[in-house]
Amino acid sequence: MNSSTDASAVALASFGGAKLSYVDGVWVNESVRGRDLKYYVFDWDDNVLCMPTRIHMERLDEHGNWVPHVCTTSTFSVIRKDTAHYRFPMGRREMAFVEFQDERTPLGGGCFIADLDRALDDIAEGRRLPPPSFNVFRKTLVEGRLFAIVTARGHRAETLRAGVERFIERVLTPVEREIMLINLRGYSYCFDGVQTFPSQTAVLRRYLSLNRYHAITSPAFDARLVYEAPEVRTQEDRKRFAIHDFIEHLVDILDRTGMDALRLPISIGFSDDDPHNVEAVREYIERVLVRRFPTVKFCVYDTSDGKGAHKMMISGQLELSLE
Repeated sequence: MNSSTDASAVALASFGGAKLSYVDGVWVNESVRGRDLKYYVFDWDDNVLCMPTRIHMERLDEHGNWVPHVCTTSTFSVIRKDTAHYRFPMGRREMAFVEFQDERTPLGGGCFIADLDRALDDIAEGRRLPPPSFNVFRKTLVEGRLFAIVTARGHRAETLRAGVERFIERVLTPVEREIMLINLRGYSYCFDGVQTFPSQTAVLRRYLSLNRYHAITSPAFDARLVYEAPEVRTQEDRKRFAIHDFIEHLVDILDRTGMDALRLPISIGFSDDDPHNVEAVREYIERVLVRRFPTVKFCVYDTSDGKGAHKMMISGQLELSLE
């Protein structure tokens, strides 16, 4: 037996009592038909991965002078509301976040995949523990569940999607990738009536295309807000808009499969390491989302302490596990 056959055998054994069918020369998991409808919204930096990307700020020193101050995303989440001591260079946010764009500049940028690889190297080589939602994201992928990436970065959606592909390539084991494919084929077979599966690559691409990738300071996101929500300006409001968009997207997908999404028990978990975002989303859920989507159970996870045990604020009756 070769390694691919071994991985397939181990993957099949992991399904236990699940109903597996052999369709078009591959295995599909028909038991996904009875799975709970559980989805996730992930912030990226310091939540899924601790990226080495830097923010270029200015700090008021002890002499009353504004001096350059380079910081990490985790530090920025703490100081970003302290406008008395920290500011964007020349008052321009884009100058602070040049490394978070797809375009290259003298200060950086255009290095999302390279930064992702460095972050994964740090974990693989034991220099850093996985961030709080690293393994949750990994499990989400293996189970083939839909998700959204909602980050304050300024990349194109295609860049974030490429990052997810790299995560799958580098983090998931051969067995986990095989389990993911069996689950993904199961969803297509059970809910979309798919009977043929041309390649593993096609199955994965279809899955990735169903998810949402929102970089809320990107030019594309800015352009969308101009037409759909010109009143949305702050980072917190942008994240709210992106989350609402993902929920509407989920409802549309479920409705297309013949389900009445607004009548089904659905659970959605949101995780973020920035306490300001966490509070803003929690308030938005209680004020808007639970009324718009009364059957959806929302969970918000504060991962700002960087530890595996998360503070959890819940709206609804169903708790999601982040373990």
